[in-house]
Amino acid sequence: MTFNDDSQLSGGKVKRRGPGRGVAIGGGSIGTVIVVFLIAQFTGVDLSGVVGGGGLTTIQQGGAEASPVAECRTGRDANASIDCRMEGAAESLDTYWSAEARELGVSYSTPEFFLFTGSTDTGCGTASASTGPFYCPPDRALYVDTDFYDELRSTYGASGGPLAEMYVVAHEWGHHIQQLEGTFAETDRSGSGATSDSVRVELQADCFAGAWVGDAATTKSANGETFFEPVTRAQVADALSAASAVGDDSIQERATGRVDPDSFTHGTSEQRQDWFERGYEQGATSCDTLTVPASAL
Repeated sequence: MTFNDDSQLSGGKVKRRGPGRGVAIGGGSIGTVIVVFLIAQFTGVDLSGVVGGGGLTTIQQGGAEASPVAECRTGRDANASIDCRMEGAAESLDTYWSAEARELGVSYSTPEFFLFTGSTDTGCGTASASTGPFYCPPDRALYVDTDFYDELRSTYGASGGPLAEMYVVAHEWGHHIQQLEGTFAETDRSGSGATSDSVRVELQADCFAGAWVGDAATTKSANGETFFEPVTRAQVADALSAASAVGDDSIQERATGRVDPDSFTHGTSEQRQDWFERGYEQGATSCDTLTVPASAL
């Protein structure tokens, strides 16, 4: 997805943080590491700091300073720089959800959005490259290590591209909407399985991401110019590739050589693509993954 060069970025939505001072000690089994990784990938909680029984233990030793990303004034800047691309995506998402949340009956507020490299301390534990991007409910904040986008291509086999990167942000922003509408409080995200609440919550966030993409070319920046040029099918394919790459079945097969539906927490590659497409074509009000029968997931 390409930004309109003439769109205006106001700045201030995204901050970059320095490294935190949390220290992870101990050593879990490879099975524990995989489970923690799968739970952390695109969820609201990094469990690496609270796993017991020989797992990782995180000693928090203070926070990290954050400053707004600099020199992000136009869509041209967003097309040229990953930090500015995150700023542009955040401003577009904020504009979209400021209006769309009303359709869902949600009282909207803007989440915090932090970029970091390496690791940083959060209200959900220590964020690092191994946790991937995530939303932390206590902080009401998104955390993204931009190096993850290289890993998305090299390790997970996604095709990459700007929209694939912004799909990740839009998915996490979707978790913020769920936090605001009470979904996190009303669902049991501690369980797993193909029809679990955990899977339903994640698929809804994928659908919310698709809904934003479907509207992105009409959402206007501060100067009245649209944030983005019209979205192409090739760009949507990049986002679908990212969604597929982080499906439970894809990750499990790559990590262990087998697929265990009883341990699913995010949905299959096909489900994640399907719900993204539904949001893209039908909008956020179509994203009812929480009450649909299992056969419709």
